[in-house]
Amino acid sequence: MNAILLRRLPYIAALLIGAGGAWMWQANSYGKQLAEQALLHQSDLDTISNAAAAKLRTDQDKRHALEQRLSASERTHYKELSDAQINQKRLRDHLATSDLRLSVLLDSTEPAGGCAMPAGTEAVCVVHGGARAQLDPAHAQRIVAITDDGDQGLIALRACQTYVREISR
Repeated sequence: MNAILLRRLPYIAALLIGAGGAWMWQANSYGKQLAEQALLHQSDLDTISNAAAAKLRTDQDKRHALEQRLSASERTHYKELSDAQINQKRLRDHLATSDLRLSVLLDSTEPAGGCAMPAGTEAVCVVHGGARAQLDPAHAQRIVAITDDGDQGLIALRACQTYVREISR
C-alpha cells in the first residue's frame, strides 16, 4: 500500500499544487473585481457628493438673492412709511397753526336738510367749483389721523404683498 501511495504521490502533489494555484488565481481575480467595484462605488459617491454640493450652493445663492430682495423691499417700505408719517406730521402742524384749513364741498342741489347755512360761510379766497365750508380744526385733525392710519395700512399691505411675491418666486 505504501508503494502505491508513493507512486501516486507526485499526482497528488500536482493535484494539490494545481488546486492551490487555482484557488490563488481565483482569489486574485475576485480581489481585482472587488477593487474595481470599490473604485466604481467611490466614483458614484463622489458624483453624488458633487451634485449635492452644487445643489446646496445653488440653493444658498437663491436664498441670498431672496434675502437681498426682501431687504431692499423692507428699506423701500420703511422709506414710504417714514415719508408718509413726515407728510402727515407736516399736515397736522399746518392745521394746528391755522396755516391750512380743510374745507368740504357743499352739494348745492341738495337742501341743507332743514338747516339753513348762514350767508357768511363763503370762503374768503376764490375757489373754483361749488360752495365750500371750512371744518373745525379739531375735526380736521381727526380726519387727518384717520387718513394717516389708512395710509399706513396701505403701505403695510403693499409691503406684505411684495413679501409674498418675493417668497413665491
